[in-house]
Amino acid sequence: MKKITFAILLFSSMSAFAQNVTNEDLDKSIKPLSIKIKSLQSENNNLKSELGNLNSKLTTANKNIKSLQNQMQTNSDALTQTTNQLGIKIKETGDKNEGKITEVQDSLSKNSLYGIVGVLLAILLSGLLYWLLSKRQQTDKTDFIDQLSKTKSSIEESLVKEFGKQTELMDSQLHLIAQQKATLKAIPNAEPDHSLALKVASEINLIERNINLMDSKTKGLKQLQASVGKLKDNLSANGYEMPELLGKQFHQGMKVIVTSSIPDENLEKDSEIISKVLIPQVNYNDKMIQTAQIETSKGYL
Repeated sequence: MKKITFAILLFSSMSAFAQNVTNEDLDKSIKPLSIKIKSLQSENNNLKSELGNLNSKLTTANKNIKSLQNQMQTNSDALTQTTNQLGIKIKETGDKNEGKITEVQDSLSKNSLYGIVGVLLAILLSGLLYWLLSKRQQTDKTDFIDQLSKTKSSIEESLVKEFGKQTELMDSQLHLIAQQKATLKAIPNAEPDHSLALKVASEINLIERNINLMDSKTKGLKQLQASVGKLKDNLSANGYEMPELLGKQFHQGMKVIVTSSIPDENLEKDSEIISKVLIPQVNYNDKMIQTAQIETSKGYL
C-alpha cells in the first residue's frame, strides 16, 4: 500500500514539473512573437499613412481628369455650334451677294465688283482662320489630357510599388500566424488570437479595392495581383477564408452590413449588386468570425 501511494505522489510531481516546463517554453516562444508583431504593426501603420497620401492624390487626379473631360466636351459642343452657325452665315452671305451681283452686274463697275469679291474673300479667310485656331486649341487640350494621363499612370505605379512592399510585410505576418498555430497545438482547448489574421485580411481587401480602380496596363500590376493571390492562399492554409462578395447579387438574407445603397440607372429595376466591400467577411474553419460591411448599387428604372 505504501509503494502504491509513493508511486502516485511521484507521478503527480512529474506531471506538475512537465506542465511548468511547457508553460515556460511557451512564454519564451510567444514573447519574441509579440515583439515582432508590434514592430510589424508600426511599419504597417507607416505604410498605411503613405498609401493614404497616394490614394488622396489619385482621387484628386481622377476628379481633375473627369472635370476637364466634361469641360472639354462642353467647349467642343459650343465650338461645333459656333462653327455651324458661322458656316450658315457665310453661306447666306454668299447667296445674298451672288444674287445682288446678278441683279446689278451690268451696272456695277469693275472696282465695285472687286470690292464685293474682296469682302467675300475676307469672310472666307475669317472662317478659315477660325477653323485653324479651333483645331490648334483642340490639339492643346489633347496634349493636356495626355499629360494628366501620364501623371495618373505615375501615381498608380507608385501605389503598386507601395502595395508590393506591404505584401512583403503581410507575408511576414502570415509566418507569425503559422507559428502561432503550431504553438497552440501543444495547448489543449486553446483559442487562437484572430486579430493579426483579420488585419491581414483587411489589408488584402484594401489592395484589391485599389487594384480595381487602376488601369490594367499599369506597370507591375500583374505581379501585385499574383502576390495578393499568394497571400490569400496562405491565409487559407491557416484556416482563414475571404469569400468573394464584390459584384455578387445582393439579397436580404445575406449576413452582411449594408452601409449605403447607391441608385444605378445601368441596372435593371430592383436589381441590386455588391459594388464595394469596405470590410471583408472572414471565416475560420468554415465559421464566420468577421461580418462584411458593403456598399450596393441598385437599379431604379
